[in-house]
Amino acid sequence: MIQMSAPKRTNVQMLLFDDEQNSSQFDENITSSSTFINNMSLPIHRWFRYSAGFSAQWVEDTIRGTISSKSSSLLNEEKFVVLDPFVGSGTTLLATEQVGVNGVGFESHPLISRIASAKLLWNTDVGSFIDYANGILSFAKSHTKKLSQYPVIIQRCYDSDNLTMIDMLKYALSENANDSNEYHLSWLAFLSILRSTSHAGTAQWQYVLPNKSKTRVLSVYDAYKAQVELMCADMLEFASTASSIHSHLIQHDARRDFFDLENSVDMIITSPPYANNYDYADATRLEMCVLGEINGWGDLQQAVRPSLIRSCSQHVSKEKNQTFDFLSDPLLEPIRDEIFSVCTQLDEEKDSHGGKKNYHTMIALYFLDLAKVWINLRKMCKPNSDICFVIGDSAPYGIYVPVDEWLGKLALAAGFNSYHFEKTRDRNIKWKNRKHRVPLKEGQLWIRG
Repeated sequence: MIQMSAPKRTNVQMLLFDDEQNSSQFDENITSSSTFINNMSLPIHRWFRYSAGFSAQWVEDTIRGTISSKSSSLLNEEKFVVLDPFVGSGTTLLATEQVGVNGVGFESHPLISRIASAKLLWNTDVGSFIDYANGILSFAKSHTKKLSQYPVIIQRCYDSDNLTMIDMLKYALSENANDSNEYHLSWLAFLSILRSTSHAGTAQWQYVLPNKSKTRVLSVYDAYKAQVELMCADMLEFASTASSIHSHLIQHDARRDFFDLENSVDMIITSPPYANNYDYADATRLEMCVLGEINGWGDLQQAVRPSLIRSCSQHVSKEKNQTFDFLSDPLLEPIRDEIFSVCTQLDEEKDSHGGKKNYHTMIALYFLDLAKVWINLRKMCKPNSDICFVIGDSAPYGIYVPVDEWLGKLALAAGFNSYHFEKTRDRNIKWKNRKHRVPLKEGQLWIRG
């Protein structure tokens, strides 16, 4: 086991690996938007790239703007509670720590929940973390073992040298596993380098592409050292501006009741899965295969998908024959005629396409899932709460689905007072590689009361 020594070093240069210099740079010109890309220049946020997300700066500005608009006589900022029911990699929770309000988040994806939880450990003593991470690396380098069995996709994604080093780092972490902050941060440093050390390409939405090779691939041990170096610098940078209030992440499915938060939430900021057939489970297949949590794509059906909002056709194949039974659920009464018409069109349209994707089932179950979410959120929210959902509409097979309107109607049925939508950008306007030419939009769905 690794023996941790008491931290003696006090400045950034001394806290980094002895043979490396701190080359971390921070972008001082961060702009606000409703996309995640700017977060890749921000401390802590950039530790793991997750395609589903939004701007941390926008979240901070939105929270501050909401607080300033409320009567100071009725508001105690230290008791102001912000909830994110689809926390993803932790953007909202990190933003609440910067603003100085109480943040609570739900994330049901088991791996993403663990990643976000590790990011929230940024206030760990940097000296203890660097000692532990150094120990993990030394352990990996000084031990030998037979290479573990990995799925074929993993063997296709790494050359033999890097796969051996990955296996040794994973072994070092497993042999020294505990519940310390330092262990969880070291685990995240390992997970964060799995893409940069693979010669396989990655699609825009994180799907791994074994047949698309990258020209530049990092050595695993060098990448691990550099990642820990970045994390140490980020921890010190983030601490210089963060408040003393720390947020809380709970692995929980927002479709299910959570009684501990009843009538306690002042504001919700989130971005639920879009109804656009993106497979959130498959986006982390590479990492989960390396960790040994799954052996391939088929395992995702039981290991991950049951905990996720049903927003992709791969998720709903077994329910396709029950589609119109789902549409009769009382929770969908506010949009019954509209969604029935759209799902009927989608059912008929699929026979004209080779894939015959069950978009009709996906749309039915997506809105049924979100109807359940609205009911639970209403129980958690105070009467004067403010809610912002960053959402986008959808047009599977070119058949338009007015997501903002339908979600708004379902929110009213759950007991909220009003809704309005503010468009932030157009989508699907360049037509490249698109299957249809229906203009789409993205924006903020605001729910009041």
